[in-house]
Amino acid sequence: MSKSYYEFFCPVKIIAGHSALEHVPFELSTLGAKRPMILTDAGVRKAGLLAPVEAALQVGGIGAAAIFDDVPPDSSLATVRAAATTYRDNDCDAILAIGGGSVIDTSKAVNILVSLGGDDLMAYAGAHNLPRPLKPLFVIPTTSGTGSEVTLAAVISDPERSVKLPFASYYLMPNATVLDPRMTLTLPAHITAMTGMDAMTHAVEAFTCLAANPISDAYATAAIQKIANNLLVAIDEPRNADARLELAQASTMAGIAFSNAMVGLVHALGHATGGVCHLPHGLCMSLYLPYALEYNKSVNGARIGELLLPLAGAQVYASTPPAQRADVAIDFIRRLRDHLHAKTQLPRTLQETGKVRRDQLDEIADRALNDGSIIYNPKEADLGQLRAILDKAWG
Repeated sequence: MSKSYYEFFCPVKIIAGHSALEHVPFELSTLGAKRPMILTDAGVRKAGLLAPVEAALQVGGIGAAAIFDDVPPDSSLATVRAAATTYRDNDCDAILAIGGGSVIDTSKAVNILVSLGGDDLMAYAGAHNLPRPLKPLFVIPTTSGTGSEVTLAAVISDPERSVKLPFASYYLMPNATVLDPRMTLTLPAHITAMTGMDAMTHAVEAFTCLAANPISDAYATAAIQKIANNLLVAIDEPRNADARLELAQASTMAGIAFSNAMVGLVHALGHATGGVCHLPHGLCMSLYLPYALEYNKSVNGARIGELLLPLAGAQVYASTPPAQRADVAIDFIRRLRDHLHAKTQLPRTLQETGKVRRDQLDEIADRALNDGSIIYNPKEADLGQLRAILDKAWG
C-alpha cells in the first residue's frame, strides 16, 4: 500500500565485501584525508582487529596519525574530550572508527568537537543543532547489530548528571561504512546472537511500525531474510566469512530501514530496561520482540504475517493460511530465540537474565511510557498494558 507522503534518506556510502578494507585508502584520498585517527576500544585492539586496517592503509600509502583506544562500553563526555585532544595534538584530518556502538557514537561526538571547535559538546545536544558538515568519518563495524554506521544519531553519557545526551543531525552520518567479514570473525557466539537479534528487531519494527514506507520495507525485509538464514550458521561456524558478511550487511540494511521508518514498543521497553537494570541493548531487543508483536497483532496482524516470507521462506509462507501467518511468524522468532539460548545461553526472559528484579517492572513500565519510540508503535499502550507485557516477558 502506498503512503500519501514519506521521506527516505541515506547518504552513507557502503563499501562491502571480502576485501572492503583495501578500498579505504582510496576513499580517504577522495576526501583529501592523509592523517586519519583510528578510534577504537581496548578489546578491539587486543583482538588484533586493527592489524588488517593498518595493513590496508599502508598498502595505500597512508598511515594512522594517531590511535585512541580508550573508549569504554558506555562512552562519556570525558572520553569524547580526550579523543578530541588526541586528534588535535596529532594534526589529524579524518576519523576511522573501528568498533561497536559505543565506539561509533564516540566517533560522531568527537567529530563534532574537532570540526566545530571547543570542548562544549553539550551545546550541540538535541536534534539538528549542528551548523555545517563535519570532518571525514569512516566507520568499520566490528559487530553486526547496532546499525549506527548509517544513522544520524549518537548517545553520550554525562556521569556527573546521570543522564544520557542524545545527538541527532544529518551531519553526524559517516561518509562511508566499511563492511568486511574479517572484522567479525572473532566475535564470540553470545555477542553474535545478541547483536543479530538487535538487527532483527530494528528490521522488524521498521517494517511493522507506523512510519514504514515502501523503500524502508525493502531494506527491512532483506535484512530479516539475511539474519534468518545466517545467524545460526555464524554461531555454528564462527569463521564462515560469507555468513559474517551477510550479517554485517543485514545490520546496515536494518539501520537504514529504522533510520527512515522508526521503531516502536520493543525499543521503548528496551531503552527503559537498559536504563533501570543496565542490560545490553541487544539483549533487551531479543527479550521483548515476540511479546511486543503479540501485543500489536490485534491492529496489524496482516503486516506481521508478511514477515513470515523473509523469516521462513516462500514454501512455509505459501502453505500457511493468511489468518495464521502472524502467529507462525511470531513462533518462528520464539524458536530462533530458543535455538540461540541452547547454543549461547542468550536469555529469553527477564528472569533468565538474573539481573532484573520483579519489583523493578513498574519503573520500567513508567519509563517506557515516556520513551519517544512508543509514538510510532501501531497500537497505543497505557501503563497497565505495558506492565502486562513485562509480566509476560518475566517468564
